[in-house]
Amino acid sequence: MGSLSCYNIILMSIIMLHSCFAIEVSYDSKALIINGERRLIFSGAIHYPRSTVEMWPDLIQKAKDGGLDAIETYIFWDRHELVQREYNFSGNLDFVKFFKLIQEAGLYAIMRIGPYACAEWNYGGIPVWLHNIPGIELRTNNMVYKNEMQIFTTKIVNVAKEANLFASQGGPILLAQIENEYGDIMWNYKDAGKTYVKWCAQMALAQNIGVPWIMCQQPDAPQPIINTCNGYYCHNFKPNNPKSPKMFTENWIGWFQKWGEKVPHRSVEDSAFSVARFFQNGGVLNNYYMYHGGTIFGRTAGGPYITTSYDYDAPFDEYGNLNQPKWGHLKQLHASIKLGENVITNYTSINDKDLGNGITLTTYSNSNGARFCFLSNNDTSKDANVDLQNDGKYFIPSWSVTILNGCNKEIFNTTKVNIQTSIMVKRSGDNSSNGLTWKWKMEPKKDTLNGKGNIKARELLEQKELTLDASCLDTHH
Repeated sequence: MGSLSCYNIILMSIIMLHSCFAIEVSYDSKALIINGERRLIFSGAIHYPRSTVEMWPDLIQKAKDGGLDAIETYIFWDRHELVQREYNFSGNLDFVKFFKLIQEAGLYAIMRIGPYACAEWNYGGIPVWLHNIPGIELRTNNMVYKNEMQIFTTKIVNVAKEANLFASQGGPILLAQIENEYGDIMWNYKDAGKTYVKWCAQMALAQNIGVPWIMCQQPDAPQPIINTCNGYYCHNFKPNNPKSPKMFTENWIGWFQKWGEKVPHRSVEDSAFSVARFFQNGGVLNNYYMYHGGTIFGRTAGGPYITTSYDYDAPFDEYGNLNQPKWGHLKQLHASIKLGENVITNYTSINDKDLGNGITLTTYSNSNGARFCFLSNNDTSKDANVDLQNDGKYFIPSWSVTILNGCNKEIFNTTKVNIQTSIMVKRSGDNSSNGLTWKWKMEPKKDTLNGKGNIKARELLEQKELTLDASCLDTHH
């Protein structure tokens, strides 16, 4: 009896210790609420397999220095389960280590399981072996596919739970995503697509992770799944539930590079305008896609003619260097909006005043009488001078947003960039080297065509069925 009482005391102590570290994540239309604290969240995408393990601490710290609260990443199914039921979480696939480094830096995380990722990744991140399972149809109301998707999703959730990665366990993960931009293509699946979305929601909720689930580009996301927006601008987006927070899961900071095409570029002024307009219109969370794009290693490049660089014109370049003025200007923007965080997330009134000629003044006010304002000029070519009477006079360049602390002091304008531009020059680190060394491996193509090789067939062979997305050097026998 005494030993049983001792056991109960120990068990209760463990439970209480766990509850002390647990982080409660909830929300309303005005804020993400973390342990009772009402927050606006700035996040940035960094895909762990697109950099080296050695780079992770530096990338994470620079993200924090840039004013981010969280780091977001997909989970890449095809890399973790290259062969069915054989899992790999080592090296730069060790997402547990990645998330723990994020937490050690004092940041939160967003985990997008998908498990379809898109992400300019080969086969969208879906393992090619799925293609060869009899009776399978991908991303629809198909029992074979849903079974595999549930097995992998559960595997990832269990790995995360074992490492105490969810906020409900004291970990960094605030939000998790299921599926990815399915609403953009769901029309093609008709009723089967609608049924599949409902199943995805039910399957995700049954994982019992203790933090909210999201679906991006999914206007009919079932409650309590939060639907979110992707694009260049999301200020006009409205969640399908008025009680849900307004989230921008992919603010496209640039674009991906294709062979032979001009290097994509999005100006920092336009990016900052997008972010400021989003928070002006009630935004709660903004995630940059990408914050560090990195490198497409191995055979993971997807889509037509995409280069191995996934630089994306992000605030860090492919190698992790600061891309200025983008990193610095956005850092100043984050700090400026954070000055109004308390008013924005606790407002008792929000007022939009049309001043004409594309000029809008948005005023947030709380019960204490504090105010915070956004003054936007949506005209793409005409600057404006605005007289706010007792709150001052302001020059608002075209296509810009001015942030006013207390509604009477300009602290930021999206077009007024005062960060020095950085220019990177690529050159060899060892001028004494003799250049690259090439090695060739001959394939016995003629032998095979003459019937002397290892493969014999009397019909055309389907590549995905034959190779399983592996070369002769990495095929599992």
